Amino acid sequence: MRGNRFRHNLTTAMLLGPATAWLVVFLVLPFIAIAVFSVGERAPEGGYQAAFTFAQYANLPARAAAFWNTMVLAPIGALACLLVAYPVAYYLALRAPQRWRLILLALVVIPFWTSLLMRTYAWMYILGGRGIPALLSYIGFEDIRLINTPGAVLLGIVYGYLPLMILPIYVSLERLDRRLLEASADLGATPLSTFLGVTLKLSLSLPGVMTGFSLVMILLLGEYLIPTLLGGGKVFFIGNALVDLFLQSRNWPFGSAIAITLVLVSVVVLIAANRISTRVSGARRVDLI
Repeated sequence: MRGNRFRHNLTTAMLLGPATAWLVVFLVLPFIAIAVFSVGERAPEGGYQAAFTFAQYANLPARAAAFWNTMVLAPIGALACLLVAYPVAYYLALRAPQRWRLILLALVVIPFWTSLLMRTYAWMYILGGRGIPALLSYIGFEDIRLINTPGAVLLGIVYGYLPLMILPIYVSLERLDRRLLEASADLGATPLSTFLGVTLKLSLSLPGVMTGFSLVMILLLGEYLIPTLLGGGKVFFIGNALVDLFLQSRNWPFGSAIAITLVLVSVVVLIAANRISTRVSGARRVDLI
């Protein structure tokens, strides 16, 4: 009996060992290093100097603009993705012909086959002086500026992260029993009541919504490329601040403190999304009328 238990434990350890080692080396150890850097000081020539101080955390308001832009534009961008993604996912899951569904899903994923850098450069041309503003100028609307604005950054966010919002919602909606929709209509429920009571609740699409929202939100918290190219140095995210601190000003302790703060914000987002999803998943009572 003990021999069987030992072999079982050994097999489990061998199966979990590679994944555990990977997480320790590429996640836990770097996080510990960043945490140690965050309580240090900047060396005279740049980089890290051993110390134990929380002065870097006290200096976080120095990057208030980056935090403000991120905490405002990231949720707005995730919400904009949601508003566009839900109708698309709804159509794919419940309205699209079965023979076309796989092709339409492939069209949603295909943009990921192209580098985000190339796609963002395309938007730079579209929103730049020779793109839409030139067309608007031709028809009489002068001095229209689209590039290097928060609106351009939000547009790039929606375009870049839309598939990550569509797929979790689609998976949730695809599990819905169509007979429930028919029963709701037979009982006299309005389309809105059917949508709120059946599609949202019984299909568990709200957990899918929270999954997509939290996924996009967390990725946006560390976004660097889109604000750099479409914001033109005028719309800074936390990711831009981190690049500046680590690669240019070489203030590793301050950058580490910002990174730790960003991780804590991401954890809060995950916990909030998980609690909302759990509560919604447990709510099975539905009012159809």
